[in-house]
Amino acid sequence: MLLLSFAAFAATGNAASLAPSARAEIDALLSRLEASSCTFGRNGTWYPATEARLHLLRKLKYLENRGAVQSAEQFIERAASSSSTTGRPYLVKCGNGAPLDSRTWLTLQLQGIRDLPRVP
Repeated sequence: MLLLSFAAFAATGNAASLAPSARAEIDALLSRLEASSCTFGRNGTWYPATEARLHLLRKLKYLENRGAVQSAEQFIERAASSSSTTGRPYLVKCGNGAPLDSRTWLTLQLQGIRDLPRVP
């Protein structure tokens, strides 16, 4: 079912392209993930954050090529929350803390990015 949802989003080839501001937020999210000491759980296996960033960039490129992502929230929902193959949620585990679903972790990080003062 999730694979069908993913395919439906991917089929929207006439949708608007990703705005530079949205791309900047996504890049900041992925940079925060990569710089963290967290690991990324995908389909029962834990990966270093650097590998997670590469995986999510591939998924982002797929969606961008189809015009299926226009915001950081859509990136989180459509690419960074669960496996498009198995439907299993992605997890983020930082230190000795309990794993969080990636949707929650990334949404908290996005809020932090948006709360930063803007440089004119």
